[in-house]
Order: sequence, then structure tokens, then C-alpha cells
Amino acid sequence: MSQSNLEKQEAKLKALNQKIKDEKNKIEQNLGKQIIRSANLDYGTLTTPQIKMIAKKVAAFLNQAKNNR
Repeated sequence: MSQSNLEKQEAKLKALNQKIKDEKNKIEQNLGKQIIRSANLDYGTLTTPQIKMIAKKVAAFLNQAKNNR
């Protein structure tokens, strides 16, 4: 492969990696929004420790459910 083709492939790979990263962020944001809505929480009063606690509880619940299958 010539240098030009390698550079094109590298550019495509970087673009694909960015697209994957953007999609992951979108999913994470949507998941967070749904949890907040479902739990009827107020965005304005959530603190970082509360967010971490909620995340741990959701993760524990999901892991328990996965282990019970």
C-alpha cells in the first residue's frame, strides 16, 4: 500500500472511532435521562455523590438480574 492509501485508511479509522465514541455517549446520555425520568428525580437537586450511588444501585440490580438468568 502506498503512503496515501495508508493515510486514507487511517483517516477512515479515526472517523469510525469517533462515530463509535459519539454513539456510546448518546446511549449513555439517553440511559441517564430515562433513569432520571423513571425515578422521577429532579435534575437540579442531583449531586455527584447521589449520581454515583444511583449508578451503583442500577449496576448492582442489573448484575443481579444477569446472574439470576
